Amino acid sequence: MDGRLVQTAEDVSQLAFGFMASKALFAGLHVDVFTVLADGPKTAVEIAKETETPSNRITTLMTALTSVGLVERDNETYSNSPGAEAFLARGAKYDFGDYLRYQIDRQMYPFLQQLNDVMDGSLDPDAVDSYQHWMADPKQAVLYSEAQHAGSLGPGKTLARLVDLSGAKNLLDVAGGTGAMTIRLLEANPDLASTIIDFPNVSELGWRFITDAGMVDRVRYIPGNALEVAWPNDQDAILMSYLFSGIPGEELPRMVQNAFESLAPGGKLMVHDFMVDDDRQGPPMAALWQLQHMAFTPEARSVTPGWLKARMTEVGFTDVEEHDMVPGLTRLIVGVKPA
Repeated sequence: MDGRLVQTAEDVSQLAFGFMASKALFAGLHVDVFTVLADGPKTAVEIAKETETPSNRITTLMTALTSVGLVERDNETYSNSPGAEAFLARGAKYDFGDYLRYQIDRQMYPFLQQLNDVMDGSLDPDAVDSYQHWMADPKQAVLYSEAQHAGSLGPGKTLARLVDLSGAKNLLDVAGGTGAMTIRLLEANPDLASTIIDFPNVSELGWRFITDAGMVDRVRYIPGNALEVAWPNDQDAILMSYLFSGIPGEELPRMVQNAFESLAPGGKLMVHDFMVDDDRQGPPMAALWQLQHMAFTPEARSVTPGWLKARMTEVGFTDVEEHDMVPGLTRLIVGVKPA
C-alpha cells in the first residue's frame, strides 16, 4: 500500500480476508499450539499428538500460522515467533492469550456479525444492544469479565505510574468490572480505598479477584448500572476505564458532569478508553475498536481526546492532560477539580 491508502486488488483482498488470519491465531490458541511450542521446536506430528488434534489439521493450521509470522518453520519443525512466545504461550510473563481466547474470539468476534444490521437499522429487537443487556446473562458476564480482568492488569500498572494519587484516600471506579484497575491503583497507593460500580453479575464475580488480591477491607461494590445508580460524593479520584466507548453517546457529557460533582475539591478524574486522533484518520486499532463497540451498542460515539478535553474544561476541570496508555489503542485524559 502507498501510505495508508488502498491502491490494488491485492490491498483490498488483504483487508477482506484479514479475518482468516485472526481466526488462525484463535484456532492456534484453542488447541494450545503456542504453549506446546514453548517447550521447544516440534514437528507437526508431535504437535498433533500433544494437542490431540488430527495431524492433517495441524499441518494446515501450522502452515497458515507460518504464513502470517506467528510461528517459524525450519525443515520439518516449528517454533514460536518472539511475539507468540511472549504473549500467547500459557504462563509467559506477558501472556494475554486468555483475553484473546475468551473475550475476542468468543464474544467480540461474533458481535461483528451484527454490524451490518446496526448500520441499516435492522438489528433484531432480541439482539444484544447494550452492556446492560449483555451482562444480564451470567455466563456471558463471567466469560467477558474474566478475560477483561486479564487484559486490564497491564494497563492498570501503566495508569498507576502515570497518575499521582499519593494523597488520595478514596477512589470511585465507575463501571470498574472485576477491579483490575482498582487492584493496580491500590497496590501503588497503600492508603487508598476504592468503591466499584458495576452490574450485579460482574460485581459478584469481582469479589473473587478482590479477595485473591487481599483487598477485601479496602474495596466495596455498588451493584448496578453506573448510568442509573447514585455515586458517592467527596471522592479524591474517579476512574472511568472503557466506559465511554460502551454507552450511548448522549450520556457522555452527563458522566463528565457527574464526576465533577462527585469529586472533592482537588480531586482527579481519569478517563481511559479507545480514542481516535482529533483529525479522525486513525490510529487504526482505536478506530476499529470503536466500530466494534458500535456493533453491540448502536448509539455509542466515536470519541476523540480533543472532544473530551473540551467537555471536561467546560464543566470546570483544570490541568487537563492527555497520555498514551496502550500505544495506538487507548488514551488517558486526566483533569483536576479546582481546590
